Amino acid sequence: MLTNNAVMATIAVRNIAQAKNFYGGTLGLEKNGAEGDTVVSYKCGNTSLLVYQSEFAGTNKATAATWSIADGLEQLVKQLRDKGVAFEHYTMPDLQLAGDIHVAAHMKIAWFKDPDGNILSMVEE
Repeated sequence: MLTNNAVMATIAVRNIAQAKNFYGGTLGLEKNGAEGDTVVSYKCGNTSLLVYQSEFAGTNKATAATWSIADGLEQLVKQLRDKGVAFEHYTMPDLQLAGDIHVAAHMKIAWFKDPDGNILSMVEE
């Protein structure tokens, strides 16, 4: 039923101005479409990321959005670290930590959080 339709990540935040600074400034995402006092949409490749204000922000304890990186994850991690982004380190079976990047077979993953504690990741395969 939905297989031919695009899907977007939707992330709840407490403070939309702070979120715009993080997603637009720190992560460098371009606004795309919806923007208002409580919502903003960002272009991410052929998809979008919708960020909206909610009292339930930061309550998800799992990854909320993942960017697929074709190449250069190490450089992206360095650039974000230089902008003050702290990376998360997790212990999981079959996962090795190399600096701020987790390695599992042919996949590299880096996790970080937005100001509300939403877990975000970047994956290079």
